[in-house]
Amino acid sequence: MEIKIFAETERLILRELLPEDAEGMFEMDGDPEVHLFLGNKPVLSIEQSKADIEFIRKQYLDNGIGRWAVIEKENNHFIGWAGLKLMTETCNNHSNYYDLGYRFSKRFWGEGYATEAAIATRDYGFKELNLDEIIGIADINNLGSIHVLEKTGLKKVSIFDYHGVNHHWMRVEKPV
Repeated sequence: MEIKIFAETERLILRELLPEDAEGMFEMDGDPEVHLFLGNKPVLSIEQSKADIEFIRKQYLDNGIGRWAVIEKENNHFIGWAGLKLMTETCNNHSNYYDLGYRFSKRFWGEGYATEAAIATRDYGFKELNLDEIIGIADINNLGSIHVLEKTGLKKVSIFDYHGVNHHWMRVEKPV
């Protein structure tokens, strides 16, 4: 089976999520610190990680896009995910928008991988999908994520209540 690679950077490969990524997903999503700004609901079993991968793989078929596995080129480690997700449900009075997201195992934090993957994702959205805008959402207390989105070119537009927590609504428009 040929693995679909969506983007590459100097240090990273962004490819489709595969069932064999479940162990890396479970390491990441089972960590309470990773979920600090994500509703504090870490994954409790590898079965949940496998189900999450299948759910994302279904998005590839249904929406033509979904989050991607982020692989460290140097040693082929799964370090997290990044990518675009078509958001069809209404959030902050918007629907059918593309959300730029990323999540990494804690041991890979602070290496600049999130920014590198987010920039590659943004570029894919504008060049390959011909999007007019990309949205990012971050808990107002998640300063690291806000910093990554700003370095990727997203600007704060508003603050809104997302499940009882204030979040920044951020966006970047396609360059002309």
